[in-house]
Amino acid sequence: MGNIMSLITIIYFIITLITIGVVIYLTIKKKVKTYDDIIIDLERNKNLIISGNILSELNKVESLINNKELEEKYNYWKKRFKDIKDKDVVEITDKLIDVEDYLANKKYKEVDEILANIEYDIYMAKAKSLSLLNDIEEITLSEERNREIVTKLKTEYRQIYLQFNNSNKNDYSLILNTLELQFENVDKLFSAFEIAMENNVYSEVGKIVKALDDTIGNLKIVIEEAPSIILMGERMIPTRIKDIRKQADKLLEDGYNLDYLKIDYNISESEKKVRDIFDRLKVLNLEDSIFELRTILDYFDRLYQDFEKERLAKKMFDDYIRTVILKCKKLKDIISGVQGKIADIKYSYDLTDDDVKIIEELSKEIRICEDGYNKTMEQFRNKTTAYSRLTKEMERTNIKLVKIEEKLDYTLRSLGSLKEDEIRAREQQDAIKNIMKQTKEHIGSYKLPVIPKEFYTEYQEASDALKEMSLELEKKPISINILNTRVDTARDLALKVYNTAYSTIKRASMAENAIVYGNRFRAVNKEINNGLTKAEKLFFKGMFNESLSEAIKSLNVVEPGIKDKLLEEYKEEYGIEE
Repeated sequence: MGNIMSLITIIYFIITLITIGVVIYLTIKKKVKTYDDIIIDLERNKNLIISGNILSELNKVESLINNKELEEKYNYWKKRFKDIKDKDVVEITDKLIDVEDYLANKKYKEVDEILANIEYDIYMAKAKSLSLLNDIEEITLSEERNREIVTKLKTEYRQIYLQFNNSNKNDYSLILNTLELQFENVDKLFSAFEIAMENNVYSEVGKIVKALDDTIGNLKIVIEEAPSIILMGERMIPTRIKDIRKQADKLLEDGYNLDYLKIDYNISESEKKVRDIFDRLKVLNLEDSIFELRTILDYFDRLYQDFEKERLAKKMFDDYIRTVILKCKKLKDIISGVQGKIADIKYSYDLTDDDVKIIEELSKEIRICEDGYNKTMEQFRNKTTAYSRLTKEMERTNIKLVKIEEKLDYTLRSLGSLKEDEIRAREQQDAIKNIMKQTKEHIGSYKLPVIPKEFYTEYQEASDALKEMSLELEKKPISINILNTRVDTARDLALKVYNTAYSTIKRASMAENAIVYGNRFRAVNKEINNGLTKAEKLFFKGMFNESLSEAIKSLNVVEPGIKDKLLEEYKEEYGIEE
C-alpha cells in the first residue's frame, strides 16, 4: 500500500512539472509573437518615413530655379531630405536589427526599452519629413494658391473701384486725394505680384498677397464708411452742438443751473475727438471711428433728455414749494391741538408717558422736515443746484411728511378709539342687562319641575361679571384695556347662560312631549311602559337630557324616527330652528 502511494505522488509531481513547463513555453511563444507583430509594424512605419511626394516636389522646385535665393532653398531642402534618408532611417534600421538579436538571446527587458526608443525615433523622423514636405509645397503650390487668391482680390477690387466712381465724390471730400493714391498703390501691387511670380521670387509673393489683401480690405471699409463719418463729423455733430448751446443758453437765462452737465467741457472734448477722427481718416484709418461718432451723437441726444428733465423738474419743484410747506403747517397745527389735550386724555384713560410719546416724536419729525424744506429753499434762492436735484430733495421731504401724516392719523384714531370704546362699553352694558332679563323671563316661561343647578351657577357668574363691568365704567380714570376685558367677559357669560336656558327648556319640552306621546303605548307594551316611567322620574329630577334620551329609546321600538317628529313639533311650537 505504501509503494502505491509513493508511485501516485511521483506521477502527480511529474504531471505538475510538465504542466508548468507547457505554460511557460506557451507564454514565451505568445510574447515572442507579440514582439514579432510590433517589429513588423515598426518596419512598415519606417518605410513610410520617406514619402515619394518629397522627391516629386523637389524635382518641381529644381525646374523652377531661376534665381540664387530659390537655388539656396532647393539645396537646403535636399540636404534635409538626405539627412532623414541616410541618417535617421539608417539609425532606425540598425536598432531594429538589434531588437532581433536581443529576442534571439531572450533579453526581453532590453527589447522593451529599445522598442520604445525606435517608436519615438520613427515619430520624430516622420515629423521632420512632413515638415520638409510642407516647406517645399509652400513653393510648388504657391503659384496656384496665390493666383487664386489674387483673382478673388481683383474681383473685389473692381467692385470697390466701381462703387467709388459711381458715388458722389463730395462724400469723400476729405480723403479724395488719399483714395486715388491708394488705388494707384493697389495697381502697383498687382504688377509687383506678376513680376514676382514670373521671376519665381516666392519669398516676396506672400508679402505682396498679404499687402493686397490688407489694402483692399481697408479700401472696402473706407468706401463704405467714410461718407457716414464725414457726414456725422462735418454736419450732424456741429449742428447738434449749435442747437445744444442755444437751448442751454436759454435755460440759463431762465434761471436753470446746468453746471452738473459740464456741457462746455464735453462739447470741447467732442470737437477734439472729431478732429482726431478726421486726422486718422486722412490716412485711411477708420478704426472705431463710426462707434466714437455715434457715441458723441448719443451724448447730445441724452442732453436733450436732460434739458426736458430739468423743465419737468422745475414744474414739480414749483408745486412742491406750495404743497410741502402747507402740509408742514397743517401737521404742526394738528400736533399742537393734540398736545393741548394730551394731559386730559392721559388722565381720563390711565395712559403713561410711553403711551403718548409718539406725539412728541412726530412733532420732532415735522421740525426735521421743515428744516429740510428751508435748506432746499436756500439752495434754490442761491441758484447753485439743478432743479432735478432740488426736486429730489423736496420729494424726499414730501415722502417723510406723508409717512408722518399716516402715523399721526393712526395715532389720532387710536386716541379717538378710547372714547369710542367707553361709549361702546356703556351700550354693551345695556345690551347685556337686556340679555340677562330675557334669560330670566325665558327660564320662567316654562314650568320646569326643577331648574338645573348649572343655570343658577352660570346666571350668578354672568351677574358678577356685569357688576365688575359697571364698577369699571364708574372709575376715573378708566383703564380701557381692563374695561374691554370686563365687557368681553360679561357678554360671553351672559350669552352662555342664555344658551343654557334655551337648551334646558328645549330638552325639557321635548322630553315632556315624548312622554305624553308615548302614554298611548303603555298598555300594549311593557318595555315602553318601563322606559317611560324611568323617563318621568328623570324629568322630575331635572335631568331633562337623560329623560329625553330614555323616552326616545323606548318609543323607537314602535315608532322609529320619533326624534325627528319631536324636533318638528318643537320648531312649530317655538317658531325657531334647532
